[in-house]
Amino acid sequence: MAFFSKKQNKEEPQNIDEILAEFKKVKDKCQKLAAKVDRLEAKNRQNIGKVGIVRFNPFEGFGGNQSFSLAMLDENDCGVAITSLFSRDGNRVYAKPIENGESQYALSKEEKEAIALAQNNLNLKNQNEK
Repeated sequence: MAFFSKKQNKEEPQNIDEILAEFKKVKDKCQKLAAKVDRLEAKNRQNIGKVGIVRFNPFEGFGGNQSFSLAMLDENDCGVAITSLFSRDGNRVYAKPIENGESQYALSKEEKEAIALAQNNLNLKNQNEK
């Protein structure tokens, strides 16, 4: 009959008080894990997760769509808009901070479009497709 007998494991609770103590440990662990998940979710809202890019030609009549505006935003629509203006004489790059989808600096049409694309979670927009 040894087949049907069960050895008592000293790790297993033996009475209701031990069972309740184990449940309390599990409850405490779950509360700690829930708090950790909440902190990670809050921190993740600050990560760049929305990207919008618009390519354009700032100079009518010559060149191609080698200039661009790039918006990179977090969940709260905070981040940066970067614009690169390409010409034969050189390349100029501008960065503007974005808070809640707005900037304290004047935004170009292309920067506004890149921000709108990022806010709508569209990852790539090429002006040639219009």
